Amino acid sequence: MLTPWGEALDKNAVLQEYPRPQLVRESYYNLNGLWDYAITASDACPGAWDGEILVPFSPEAPLSGVGRILKPGQVLWYRRTLPFGKQDGGRMLLHIGAADQRAWVYVNGLLAGTHTGGYTAFTLDMTKLLRDGENILTVAVRDDTDAVPLSRGKQKTKRGGIWYTPQSGIWQTVWAEHVPENYVQALLFTPELPEGRVRWKLTAPAPKGAQIEISYQGKPVSSGETDEDGCGSAVLPPEQLHLWSPEAPNLYDVTITLGDDTVRSYFAMRTVGTGKDAAGHPCLLLNGQPYFHHGVLDQGYWPDGLYTAPSDEALIYDITRMKQLGFNMIRKHIKVEPERWYWHCDREGILVWQDMPSGDMSTGKWEPHRYGAGTDAARSEESFANYYKEWGEIMDFCGRHPSVVVWVPYNEAWGQYRAEEVADWTKRRDPSRLVNPASGGNYRDCGDMLDLHNYPEPKMYLYDAKRVNVLGEYGGIGLPVEGHLWSADKNWGYIEFKTREDVTDRYVTYAEKLMELVERGFSAAVYTQTTDVEGEVNGLVTYDREVVKVDVDRLHEVNRRLVRSLDL
Repeated sequence: MLTPWGEALDKNAVLQEYPRPQLVRESYYNLNGLWDYAITASDACPGAWDGEILVPFSPEAPLSGVGRILKPGQVLWYRRTLPFGKQDGGRMLLHIGAADQRAWVYVNGLLAGTHTGGYTAFTLDMTKLLRDGENILTVAVRDDTDAVPLSRGKQKTKRGGIWYTPQSGIWQTVWAEHVPENYVQALLFTPELPEGRVRWKLTAPAPKGAQIEISYQGKPVSSGETDEDGCGSAVLPPEQLHLWSPEAPNLYDVTITLGDDTVRSYFAMRTVGTGKDAAGHPCLLLNGQPYFHHGVLDQGYWPDGLYTAPSDEALIYDITRMKQLGFNMIRKHIKVEPERWYWHCDREGILVWQDMPSGDMSTGKWEPHRYGAGTDAARSEESFANYYKEWGEIMDFCGRHPSVVVWVPYNEAWGQYRAEEVADWTKRRDPSRLVNPASGGNYRDCGDMLDLHNYPEPKMYLYDAKRVNVLGEYGGIGLPVEGHLWSADKNWGYIEFKTREDVTDRYVTYAEKLMELVERGFSAAVYTQTTDVEGEVNGLVTYDREVVKVDVDRLHEVNRRLVRSLDL
C-alpha cells in the first residue's frame, strides 16, 4: 500500500528539506538517498554488501527497496561516500535524525561515536577523521525491539492487534554541516507573561556576547545578547506582544550571531497552566485563560514508510487535515517525530501532548508501590536509568517547540514504574509545561492531571477536585473502506459501521455527550484516531491518506462547539 507521496517519490531527492528549523545555517549537506547495506548475524563487518537501501527508510518499509525485517541479534550495516573531504578550519558535524535502537558510526573505518535510543537526533564531530580525497561513512545499527528494555513504542517482533510492524535502523534524515570552532550548539527560548519577557539559553563552547535580533513579520522588535553562561532576556514592546494559540499561531523570528557563526531560529509567546473554570472545576489554561484541548491520538505510521513520512508534504497533511476537522490538539502517541513535524505544528497552530515511547513493559515481577497502596511492574535499575536517559533527551528535543504543552511519561500502565518520582522529575526538568503522569494508567496522586480512558463512548468514572480531569482516549469508531485496507482480513475498530454517514452520526453523538461531561469537569479529550494503522480501521482517514471517512463540515462544526464549551 502506497500513499500519494510514496507513489510520487523521487529516489534522487528524498526528504531534502532542512531538518532542523529551530537552528538553521546556510551550510548543509543532505545525505539521504541510496546507500549500500548488509545484514549480518554479528557485529563483524560484512564481507560483501547485500544491495542498496533508500535512506532514511528502514529496511522493513516498502519505500526502502529492501523488504527485510531486522531480527534481534542481527546488525544492519550502511555505507556511502561523503560528498566532501577534509575542511580548512572549523568543524564538520554529522547529524542523524534517529536510528532505532543502537548505532555505531565510523568515518574511514574509525569510530566517530555511538548512540543508544531510537527516537532522538544525535550529532558527531567528524573533523579529525576526514582526509583529502574519498571519505567513507559507515553506520552499524542493532535493533532488538522488545527483547531489550529500550523504548520501542508500538513496535513488536510479532505484530498484531494494537502492535505494529517493527522498523529498524536509520529512519530520519542524515545530514552534515560545516561550522566555526565556536558555534551555536543549542538554543532554548522561554516566554514569561504577562510582562512580555522572553529569556534565552544558548549553548556554545564560548557563548558570551552572542547578538540576538528579534523580529515579527519582518519588523525588528527587540534585541539582546548572551552573558558568560549563554543566558539573556528581552522585553517585547506591548504593541509587539503577539500571543501564540491554535487560533493565532504567531511566531517571532530570531537571528543569532556568535563570532563567525550565524543561525536563524524562532519562538512564540505563550504560557500553559491550570486554574478553575466558571463552574469551579480545575481546568487547563492557555495564556492565562480556560482552554479546552480537543485532539486526536496520532500514531505517526505510514504504510509505505512506517515511522518515516514519505515527504514533508505528507507530514503537513496529517496536521492540517486534523485542523480542518476542527481539532486543536494532537496527542503524539508513544512516538517522536522529526523536528520538522513539530515546526509544522508551531506554524499551523496545534497543541501537542508528547508521549514517552513505551519500552520495558514488565519483568513479570511485581513489587509494593513505594509511595503507598498498590503494586508496580518491577523494572531493573538499568532499565529505569535508560528510561530517564531517553525521556530526558526527548524532552530536550521536543521542548524547543511552543506547540508542545503537555508531557506524558507513561501510556496507561505500560512499563509504569515509580510514577510519582517520574512525574516530579519531569516537572522539575521543565516547569513551563504540564505533566500528565500516566494517560489512562494506574492512578497516582501526582502531576497536573487525572487521565481516563474509555472506549468507545466518553465517560467520566473518576473525578479529582485538585487536578485537571481529562479523557485521554475515547472513540475508535471503525469503518473499513474497500480498496484502502492494509490487510485483507482481521480489520477492527472498537465499534464498527458500514457507512460514512453512520460514522459521522456516532461521532457527533459522542461529541455532544462530551459537552455534558465538560460541565462536570472534563478539560480535554483525545479521540482515537487520526488514521487507520495496519489492521486498525478506526481512523478518521484511511491508512493511505486517500479517503476521509467522515463528513468534514459536520465534524468541524461540532468540534468547534466542543472546544468553545468550556467558555460557556
